[in-house]
Amino acid sequence: MKIGISIYLGTNLEKNIEILKKAKTAKVSYAFTSLQIPEENVDDYEKETKKLLGKCKEYGIQLIADASPETVKKLSCNTIEELKAWGITSIRLDYGYSPIEIAKLSETFQIVLNASTITAKDIQDWKTAKADLSRFIACHNYYPKEYTGLSIERVREINKSLKMEGFQTMAFVPGNMTMRGPLFAGLPTVEAHRFNKNDITLNMLEMHFDGKCDMVMVGDVDVSEEAWKSIELLNQDMVEIKAALDKKYQNISSMIHHDRIDSSSFVFRSVESRIIKDKINPENCIERKKGSICISNSKYLRYEGEVEIARHDLPQDDRVNVIGHVDLEYLKYLPYIKNGMGIKLKAE
Repeated sequence: MKIGISIYLGTNLEKNIEILKKAKTAKVSYAFTSLQIPEENVDDYEKETKKLLGKCKEYGIQLIADASPETVKKLSCNTIEELKAWGITSIRLDYGYSPIEIAKLSETFQIVLNASTITAKDIQDWKTAKADLSRFIACHNYYPKEYTGLSIERVREINKSLKMEGFQTMAFVPGNMTMRGPLFAGLPTVEAHRFNKNDITLNMLEMHFDGKCDMVMVGDVDVSEEAWKSIELLNQDMVEIKAALDKKYQNISSMIHHDRIDSSSFVFRSVESRIIKDKINPENCIERKKGSICISNSKYLRYEGEVEIARHDLPQDDRVNVIGHVDLEYLKYLPYIKNGMGIKLKAE
């Protein structure tokens, strides 16, 4: 999963620089901006845009810009290709360009298109124009107006068909700190995320795994410090999980645990724990509730020392010791921490 942020000309430059610094610390390398928002009245549009784009380049942020032929004129450019020199690497196009023009532009930029409006005819026209669809990103809108966003099922349905054609997919989750006007109600793609905006981690995991999005962007201006920390971990394919551990197993929390690539739907299996060589006697071999942290004992032979976390309620097993439990508030993340993703245990 690639994670990005959004920055806007309507936010003052000082605030944008603050956000870009946080983004760099959180290992974010993508940002979305719209250069055609009606509410953004900027005195010197060209000058302020150059400043913003220059700062993105300075902080190593690849910029995805929502632009149009009118935008190009406002920036005193003769052609849209000139925007590459400004630091724009991807262009989101909604209208005003023919299939041949779009195919040609894809040689200079990654092309970002509205995922909800792409038709079978559009795809065929781009193929006829010899466009490389792997250079295309299908981006879902964000929805400022309440109750107008999509369902996660609809996002998944659209994305599955577009990914089969070679598109990368992208969508937005709302921020939870500084919201963008004029409505200040969040900028989600999925409506349910608007009302769960404080859980950035869960929204991003849902968008990636359930919605089949390759890129997940924060649509609003800023997020909380806690959310920035979770974004930094997600950019490293990790999630922090609070848990209670037996005292004799506290050392487990000092390790980063990665699930096996061949994930089990029943348990998270720590790859790293197999290096634990201590003799583990059977004890506390009780029923494993969802979220139970377990370790295989000597009765499990060559699996002795393997740490697991139960994704579901599982039966008692004399070969498995229950040594702790994930905090109830963090159980919701377990279905998504799979396919090689990591867990950073925060022992209480």
